[in-house]
Amino acid sequence: MTQFGYTLSSEEQGPDRLVDLAVAAEEAGFDFVSISDHFHPWISAQGESPFVWSTLGAIARETEEIEIGVGVTCPIVRIHPVNVAQAVATVQELADGRFTFGVGTGENLNEHVVGERWPEHSVRLEMLDEAIHVMRELWTGEPISFHGEHFTVEDARLYTVPDEGPDVVVSAFGPKSARMAAAEGDGLWTVGPQEEVIEAYEDAGGDGPTYTQLDVCYADSEKEAIDTVYEMWPNGALPGELSQALPSPAHFEQATQMVEKEDIAEGSTVTDPDPNAHVDSLEEAVDAGFDHVYVHQIGDEEERAIEFYAETVLPEVR
Repeated sequence: MTQFGYTLSSEEQGPDRLVDLAVAAEEAGFDFVSISDHFHPWISAQGESPFVWSTLGAIARETEEIEIGVGVTCPIVRIHPVNVAQAVATVQELADGRFTFGVGTGENLNEHVVGERWPEHSVRLEMLDEAIHVMRELWTGEPISFHGEHFTVEDARLYTVPDEGPDVVVSAFGPKSARMAAAEGDGLWTVGPQEEVIEAYEDAGGDGPTYTQLDVCYADSEKEAIDTVYEMWPNGALPGELSQALPSPAHFEQATQMVEKEDIAEGSTVTDPDPNAHVDSLEEAVDAGFDHVYVHQIGDEEERAIEFYAETVLPEVR
């Protein structure tokens, strides 16, 4: 049975409001929430970027039953996988097993801040493979040492560990990453109704949960929604691998000067306030094969969007 979730956008909201929105999503009947893990927002207009692990701890304590995920963390450059493993174990313990750990190869935007070289994608996949191995070993609660090509761990042990480690769901936007998700992860994480990605994952033997995020902007009119997306989330219209390569919000602001409002109107973000448009978007993702579909509301009308989905959209798709 498909589960429907709500995005907690760390780029757009501070930690207190993110916690409040998680509570609101639970009360509205969403099945899960997913929070983004960023050091920077994409552009300065978005305005926020709290530390995700502090926020997750608060969400775990303030919610009761809703599933919680991070979509997604890059555990290979900015933070060593030993430290990420400890953070994940603590959140899983606080959430009483409700936590799902999304991982990916990251963006230069967030990872270059520690002054390390930004490797090409194939190298980052190797690093992610090692990081997943290290973290899984640490979640056993046993002492480990590890000497890999990319990471070294010396006599490390986690003392606060949950009874069961979380599912590790691997982000993929192409067939190579999808095959890794099938081989090394417990599920697949992506953006949009990417049928070819889920096919590559399943062809490689993947049979775990599949997550995809859909961008929406609920407003009183389509024009108002397009204006909001143009101001707050023009980065969503950038093509290709720019989102992985650009190093700062200033560079994204320069790149998004190429984006026009017509690009927003003709793009994949749902800006029509008609409930049927939102239902159709969710059903397209379900038809593509995804069993976890969640929506990212762009802009500040988040409480209204949650109410809109609870009253008019979720009953239809269920």
